[in-house]
Amino acid sequence: MTSLDDARALLAEFPVVDGHNDLPWALREQVSYDLDARDITDDQSAHLHTDIPRLRAGGVGAQFWSVYVRADAPDPVPATLEQIDCVRQLIDRHPRDLAPALTAADMEAARREGRIASLMGAEGGHSIANSLGTLRGLYDLGVRYLTLTHNFNVAWADSATDEPGVGGLSAFGREVVREMNRLGMLVDLSHVAATTMRDALDTSTAPVIFSHSSARAVCDHPRNIPDDVLERLPANGGVAMVTFVPKFVLQAAVDWTAAADENLRAHGFHHLDTSPEAMKLHRAFEESRPRPVATVATVADHLDHMREAAGVDHIGIGGDYDGTAFTPDGLNDVSGYPRLIAELLDRGWSRADLAKLTWQNAVRVLGAAEDVARDLRATRAPSNATIEALDG
Repeated sequence: MTSLDDARALLAEFPVVDGHNDLPWALREQVSYDLDARDITDDQSAHLHTDIPRLRAGGVGAQFWSVYVRADAPDPVPATLEQIDCVRQLIDRHPRDLAPALTAADMEAARREGRIASLMGAEGGHSIANSLGTLRGLYDLGVRYLTLTHNFNVAWADSATDEPGVGGLSAFGREVVREMNRLGMLVDLSHVAATTMRDALDTSTAPVIFSHSSARAVCDHPRNIPDDVLERLPANGGVAMVTFVPKFVLQAAVDWTAAADENLRAHGFHHLDTSPEAMKLHRAFEESRPRPVATVATVADHLDHMREAAGVDHIGIGGDYDGTAFTPDGLNDVSGYPRLIAELLDRGWSRADLAKLTWQNAVRVLGAAEDVARDLRATRAPSNATIEALDG
């Protein structure tokens, strides 16, 4: 048997729990939730990174579907509800393949049934509109993690890719974390500033996750996790889930992106401008200076480092498929996970360690959050604190 055969055999028993997939957003953007136009029982490789045949080929056993909406959305709460509705429609349309999951026990039940456990994570604190009641509403609708920020700060938490605002978490931000602990909603620290990561670890009594982040020591991008934070995960019990986005995992891609952004700014465009004029300029830059390509080995390098810094009990996988325009060579879509596992087998990772990486760690962390919540709910009433009262 080859390493790839061994990887597929392992994934048949311990499938991948992927921490972050943006299929619902892609369906919103591409077809306004017309699920017939993007029937994921068919090959959608011309349009998407994700469909059921490729999830099956990739050995995916559980997926956190991101119910992301843009931070500048005029009405982020109803937009988030529409994203949740999209996930529910997908599950209802494909009951033989997708199983609704709210708990660690649900994940294990889906694995026994041979279905893909489908969970939800909200990406960005803007989705709760500074309201703990809205946070509870999202939990009641099935959301099991909240990423505290996306690319921009919220009023109560700093993002990794924005200028410092409150210096990490504000008093209200810490109350958000405490209420998430009481609910059993995982605190997701992808996208947040390192100061926010540390404040959240200081505040949370439940394990945290990074749903799609890599190692800053390997690739110096602010979206990645510093070693001092990785080293705190064993005491917290949390899990850092490596992402595949090239500009977060390959230093040459980080440097290329910075140069491409500067080229846009030098010509009077914002670096996020996607107008035809800006994209024409960007394509000309790429033709003169080809984009660096990440590989399976690039991602494996991050996992090697994260295992060393945090320990094998505190790492996982969060590919960010359908949330990125570019993917590593060999990890082009959700069918690629076996290639990553084969690469790790070739590097000497044991079967037991790989089972933790793919399945066991993520299931454990959700179960641990449920245990903390069960205790907190016995002693702590729902918080009705407001940002005005706590932050002034």
